[in-house]
Amino acid sequence: MRTSLANKNIFAISANNRETGINMFQALDTTLMVDIGDVANLEPRREDNADEVTGMEEASNIYDNGALSGITLNFNKAQPQHFGTLMGYGLGNVATTAAGVGKKHLITPIADDLDINRSDPTFTGAMRYGTVAKKRFASFGVDSVNATFAADDWVKISGTIKGTGKYESNITEETLIAKDDATSITLAANGVQGATAAARADSVHWITAELTPGVWTEVAVSSVSDATPAVLNITPPGTGNVDISYRVIYVPTEPAWCAFPARISETPMRVSEMTCNIGGAWNGTTFSGGYDTSSLINTLEYSLSKNLTPKFAPGAGGAYASRMLRDARVQTLKINREMRDYIMQNHMDQNRAFGVRVLCEGMEFDTGHKYGVEMIFPKCGVLGAPVSVNGKRLAETGDLKVLQDDTYGSVICIVKNLVASYAA
Repeated sequence: MRTSLANKNIFAISANNRETGINMFQALDTTLMVDIGDVANLEPRREDNADEVTGMEEASNIYDNGALSGITLNFNKAQPQHFGTLMGYGLGNVATTAAGVGKKHLITPIADDLDINRSDPTFTGAMRYGTVAKKRFASFGVDSVNATFAADDWVKISGTIKGTGKYESNITEETLIAKDDATSITLAANGVQGATAAARADSVHWITAELTPGVWTEVAVSSVSDATPAVLNITPPGTGNVDISYRVIYVPTEPAWCAFPARISETPMRVSEMTCNIGGAWNGTTFSGGYDTSSLINTLEYSLSKNLTPKFAPGAGGAYASRMLRDARVQTLKINREMRDYIMQNHMDQNRAFGVRVLCEGMEFDTGHKYGVEMIFPKCGVLGAPVSVNGKRLAETGDLKVLQDDTYGSVICIVKNLVASYAA
């Protein structure tokens, strides 16, 4: 029987491979274990005719201007794959090399736009809602990313996803003509999803009959054949032996995308496994110098914002957007730490730029290679560093602006795991 239990939801994406173009579905390859409240939705762009002269006081019609789509992805026990997905599609440029039996994904910001319709690569996502319905969404893009490293906690990362609104569903509606006293009706061409008669009957969500013009009456279904087209056995809604219309909402035999891929198993990362170096320098290969402030950190927060905007461009039809462009990337770091020195304050006093490196590693997947995430910011500046009290100890919160270095850019995110690729 269909269930509305939210913990039965499934969300999958094309993590490994980007879409080849805007609104071009890509094969799903990874199911993500997102937060129970993360649900992909359409955002309809509808308006009524209340501002038009209709001869009536109130609105009498609704115009369908298509829809956008979106989802917020929350990973409260973040794994390297979650950074690979959100940062890979958020920044757009991923170079993957071997790391023992695994892979090292070097993620950096893409230069300029990916193509005429996209600033950054897009991915396909699909959602199973309980066991009620499934939808597949084309052209999801990462609009923002937030990562939090808090003492004695799991690493957390979240992403705001925007989509063009192009989608397809595993559910369809069909209108048939049959007698009002018919004991069965036959679909036009489709079979019905399900391995048994009961399962197929469960795939029929609703049958209604138009016994009188404009009045639709519910019709009970008892079983569904495994033929194509399927035969639906029903309780006759009338006795007049006259032709009437039947509407059937049902799940046809599902296409391949409805079979969701497997999840990737990785160990979540703890902040106790993190090190943070402030004041060093990146030379393109290694980060050296600076000082390790790891044990003094209360929280470290990273944010990426792009103001990604889906656009309904002329000539593309009105059902969904046909362009997905960003304005400009903005990245910040906020480091709240115990104030045991005057280093951060002095950086602010001198308006001095410096590098920051954050490394969080987990278990080893091959000799000398661990699951992990490394984030390098070659050039940062302090916007403010107010001093406060945390319990009985002094603390300071450094609000850092991530700047773009002439040689090494603004950020390098390195993910190591067993995943073959991200946004390739």
